[in-house]
Amino acid sequence: MGTRTRDPQTLGSSGTVDRMARILAARNIDPASVEDLADEPEPFSPLEALSAGMPPRYREALADHPQILAWARDVAEQAVAPNLGARRQVTAGPSLLMAGVVGAGKTHQAYGAIRLLVRMGLGVRWRATTAADLYADLRPRPGVDSERELAAVSRCPLLLIDDLGAAKTSEWVEEVTYRLINRRYNLMLPTLVTTNLAIKDLRAYLGDRVTSRLAQMTTRVEFEPVDRRRHRAAA
Repeated sequence: MGTRTRDPQTLGSSGTVDRMARILAARNIDPASVEDLADEPEPFSPLEALSAGMPPRYREALADHPQILAWARDVAEQAVAPNLGARRQVTAGPSLLMAGVVGAGKTHQAYGAIRLLVRMGLGVRWRATTAADLYADLRPRPGVDSERELAAVSRCPLLLIDDLGAAKTSEWVEEVTYRLINRRYNLMLPTLVTTNLAIKDLRAYLGDRVTSRLAQMTTRVEFEPVDRRRHRAAA
């Protein structure tokens, strides 16, 4: 998944120093030179590269919910290698609608699901956004091709929409959500959706067209009504 230049401020890690020292020794570079050490690129594993693009809070997220593990297996079964010997890529598959109270662990499990696919050896082109940020990115404004942005999000092989139903609703919100969900429904692209709303409230928020598509394309995962954030803070 490429290389990344190591930030000199992270060189206090003994693991980093050991890895860099091996690279320098192979290239006959004096390891006593801090400047050389800081400038040397360090190879990253696919999982490390993936996690680097995630919010820091979720870079170590692990999915352990049985339905999410089953979803990952289903997605892996449909992964396709673009050519002989290449890594299989996520190109199609089922979707999940994860519902539960605030702090129940939905977002953690969703990021863990993406990391799980990479741990399974799959190539994953993905995008994660909150519903509120998604609408902000897609709202028409000068200098931005919102239709092109909608097309890009619609065709992303794996999309995480966090907190669907948390943003203020409007006719425009309902319409753009329908267009996005309908396109992904038709293309059979895996989509991870989290929401704090009950399905009846989601229907009132987004309308029948969106909730009908979500009902057909997703498996609903119910989370226990426990605020895990509050429990961790109290521990």
